Amino acid sequence: MTQLRCAILDDYFNLALAAADWSKISDRVDVTVFSHPFASEDAAASALKDFEIVCAMRERTAFPRSLFAALPRLKLLLTSGMRNAAIDMETAKDRNVIVCGTQYSRDPTAALTMGLILELTRGIGRENARMHAGEAWQTFAGIEIEGCTLGVIGLGKLGSKVAGLAQAFGMNVIAWSPNLTPDKCKEVGVAYADKQELFSTADIVTIHVVLSQRSRGLVGPDDLARMKPTSYLVNTARGPIVDEAALLETLRQKKIAGAALDVFALEPLPMDHPFRKLDNMVLTPHLGYATQDGLRAHYGQMVEAIDAWFKGEPPRRIA
Repeated sequence: MTQLRCAILDDYFNLALAAADWSKISDRVDVTVFSHPFASEDAAASALKDFEIVCAMRERTAFPRSLFAALPRLKLLLTSGMRNAAIDMETAKDRNVIVCGTQYSRDPTAALTMGLILELTRGIGRENARMHAGEAWQTFAGIEIEGCTLGVIGLGKLGSKVAGLAQAFGMNVIAWSPNLTPDKCKEVGVAYADKQELFSTADIVTIHVVLSQRSRGLVGPDDLARMKPTSYLVNTARGPIVDEAALLETLRQKKIAGAALDVFALEPLPMDHPFRKLDNMVLTPHLGYATQDGLRAHYGQMVEAIDAWFKGEPPRRIA
């Protein structure tokens, strides 16, 4: 039997081959790992043109119509998660490319969100770096989050989990999103606020909505202008939900106390990006779902999906 070629994309941690048992399909599939992002769509097209199967990490490498057109052999596209805004699903259907996803058993982004909140308010990483560098003892006096108000934008599964964690830290929680109702807030045990109230009263605002045409630019200059000068913004959702130019200007002028971002409009974040030069920002490289446990689950389900696809039974089909 002629082997098909399978590309594993954006394996930044070099974990893919060890995280799952690829030997289950090695008699039918020849696997190639790409550990670094493609420099351009043309580079992706050139590298992937001879592959029938591609395993993508959610929203790292985009698959617009033009890239599909450059990959005539592509038959099966797998993605981590059950949605991927970077894949043109209509084009996949038009070109008879099957798209399957993987499921999350847990969501580590909630814990990361709390970690970013603690870093902003207590400077743990900053002070650790200073201690290792042999710098002066105690220069940063943080603030206590107990009793502070957390404004949660988006009260779905992840937003609700963050709300619960924040309450365990003694925080007061308010929430808003375009479709959120007071009844839903009551179910979760948090207070409802309209958008203006949330931004003007919250000590920390954290974002947990899905990126869509409706949510793109959801947090704009007017919203940032309403925030208190002592408040913080946290984004572990998707970069384009926040107007990055407006946030940059807000932070440069120190109109808020700081921001923590795990996601950006352009990823990986360019080395010369102005965010890297601000001392009132905490930056992490999209670590939200990137845990060893999660990656083992994703890659394991990808192996399972490829095996099932050969049998005509692709699981968790998206397109």
